[in-house]
Amino acid sequence: MNLDGAPVTGPDLAAMASLLQRRGPDRTGVWSEGCAGVGHTLLTTTPELAFERQPFTHQASGCIITADVRLDNREELLAATGLSERVTAIGDAELIVEAYLKWGEDGVAQLLGDFAFAIWDPKRRAMFCARDQFGMRPFYYHHVPGRLLAFASEPRAILVLPQVPCQINDGRVADYLVPQLEWIDYTSTFFNEVFRLPPAHALTVTPSGLTLRRYWTLEPGAELQLSSNAAYAEAMGAVLTEAVRSRLRSVGPAGVLLSGGLDSSSVVAVARDLLALDGRLPLRTFSGVSPDAEACIESRSIRAVLEMDGLKPHLVDYSALEPLLPELEDAGWDLEEPFDRSMVIARCLYLSAGHQGVRVLLDGAASDVVLSAGTHAIRLMRQGRVMAGLAESRGMARFQGAHSTLATTFRDVGIALTPNVARQLRTQVFRSWRSAACVRNSLISRDLARRVSLTDRLRTLDVTTGRQQGWIPDYRRERAMVIHPSLTAGRERYGRLAASAGVEALDPFVDRRVVAFCLTLPGSQRIEGGWPKVILRRAMAGRLPETVLWRRFGGHIGWSFLRALMKIRRDRTAFDRSRVFETLEPFVDERSLTDAWRGFSQGDESDEGRVYEAIALAGWIRRASVRPGIG
Repeated sequence: MNLDGAPVTGPDLAAMASLLQRRGPDRTGVWSEGCAGVGHTLLTTTPELAFERQPFTHQASGCIITADVRLDNREELLAATGLSERVTAIGDAELIVEAYLKWGEDGVAQLLGDFAFAIWDPKRRAMFCARDQFGMRPFYYHHVPGRLLAFASEPRAILVLPQVPCQINDGRVADYLVPQLEWIDYTSTFFNEVFRLPPAHALTVTPSGLTLRRYWTLEPGAELQLSSNAAYAEAMGAVLTEAVRSRLRSVGPAGVLLSGGLDSSSVVAVARDLLALDGRLPLRTFSGVSPDAEACIESRSIRAVLEMDGLKPHLVDYSALEPLLPELEDAGWDLEEPFDRSMVIARCLYLSAGHQGVRVLLDGAASDVVLSAGTHAIRLMRQGRVMAGLAESRGMARFQGAHSTLATTFRDVGIALTPNVARQLRTQVFRSWRSAACVRNSLISRDLARRVSLTDRLRTLDVTTGRQQGWIPDYRRERAMVIHPSLTAGRERYGRLAASAGVEALDPFVDRRVVAFCLTLPGSQRIEGGWPKVILRRAMAGRLPETVLWRRFGGHIGWSFLRALMKIRRDRTAFDRSRVFETLEPFVDERSLTDAWRGFSQGDESDEGRVYEAIALAGWIRRASVRPGIG
C-alpha cells in the first residue's frame, strides 16, 4: 500500500510473489488498483482452497483479501452470517470477509483456527491485517508513515522491494548467540525495520497512520472440577479429538510427525481412529530413527507405536541421509532464520513428507508447554502440603533422569521458601551478572553485547516471559503467562521449516479449545507421582502401548541428526575457517571461537555444537547481507 497515493505496480507484486512460491507452488495471483495491491501463492491443503481463488474480491463491498488460513468454526460463522446454504461453496478467505463486513474489525475475534490475512477496504481506504491467537501463521511487515506498507509471509518477500532497507539486525544476531533470547518478544526480526505482527493482534493502516491492537487475550477460566480421574481423562480425549479432526480436513493424505513420545503418539492414535471412521486409512507417519534401534529409546518407542494397525510409516535413518543431502545442503543452508539450522531432523521429515505428497503434517510439540506442570510441586509446599510437594519434586527429578534428586528437591524447597519480593529483587540485581555469564558461556563478543545492550535485552525477555513479576499467586494465570513466549517461537520454527518443503505444520495442542481446557486443569491432573501430563496418559490408556504411555524422559535423537549432517559436510567439503572468522568478526569473540574450532578439529564432541552454530550463522549472514533477487 503506497500511503502517498502512488500506484502499486504489477512488477513489485510479481517480485514479492515470486519469492513466496516455495510456500505456495500451486497457483499465484495478484491484484492491484490505485495505491493498493495484494498477492497470493497457494498451497492447496483444504477442500475450500481447491476452488477458492485468491486474492478474493467481494463484489458487493469491493473488499479484497489475501489469506493464509484454515478455519475450524466454519459452520458457526456460516450460520452467523446467514450463509449456511453455501457450506460447500464458500472458501475460508471469503468467510473472513463476511465476518469483517458483519462485525467490523472485531470480527477477527470470532475466528477459530490458524490464519494471517490482509483485507483492503476501498471505502475506508484501509488495509486491515490480523494474525491468529497463537501465531501459527506468519505475518511480517514494513511501515513508513505516509509512504509505504509492505507485508508478506517471509521477510525476504518484503526485502525484494528496493525501497525497503536490507540491513541485518545486530540485536537479533545477539539473540541467536544467546539462545534463551530467541523469544525475547513477538515483533523483532533479523532485519531492521521489518517486524512480526504479534499473535492475537490486528493492524490497521490508512494514509493517516498505523494502529496496532490486541484483539484477544488468553484468560484462564475457573478451575475445572470433575468427579474422577476418569472423567478428566474423558474430557481431555474429547477436546483433543476435535482439535485433531479439524486438522485432518485436507484434500490429500495427512500425516503425523511421530517421535515416539507421548504427545506425538497420542496425535497418531487419535488421528488413526478418526481416519478409520471415515475409511481414509492408512495414516502416514514420519519418524527419525537410529541405525541401532535397540540402543535408542526413542526408536524403540516409535517401533512400538508402529505395531498398531492402520499406519503407513516412513522412517529416516540419520546414518543414511544421502537421498536427502542435495536438499539439506541447498535449502538446509538457505532457511529464513539461523535458529532453524539446528532442526535437521525436522527438516528431513518435512522433506520426506513432501516427497510422499503429504502436505498436512501434524505434530504434538506444544504439549510440553500447554500441559506443563509448572510450579505445582512448589505450590504444594507453600500451601503447607510439604510432603506431597517433596514427593512430586523427587518424582519429577526421577522422570527427567536428574543426576541428583536431592539437589532438585533442595532447589524447589529453596524457591518455595523465598519470598516473592526477594525473588523479584534477585532477578533485577543479578541481571548484569546474567549478562556477563551469557558472554562467558557463548560465542558472543563483548563488543556486540555492549552494542545491543545485552542487559536490557535480558530485561525485555523477563517482561515478555513474566519473570520480572516473580511468584504469580494464581496457578492458572501462571500457566497462561508462559504459553505465548516459548510456544509462539517454537511454532514459528516448525512453520518455517515445513513451508520450505511445501508442507503445512499443524499442532492440535495449539488449538484454542485445547489450550482453554488445559488452563482450567488442577495441578494434580498435570502431574502425579512425578509423571507429567498424567491426564493425557490416562486419556490414551488402552490406545497406546504401555511402554509409550509410561516412558520416562530419554533424550532426543535430534542431536544425532545434526551431528550426522555435520560429519557428511566435513567429509565432503572442508569448512572454510578463515571465511567463517572473517564473516563473524563483528559478532563473536575470536578467542572463544578459536578454542571451539580447535576442540572440534581434535574430535571433541562438546565443541561441535558451537562450531556448527558459528558456521550456520556465517552462512546465513553472507546470504542475508545481499538483497533478495528473483530466479
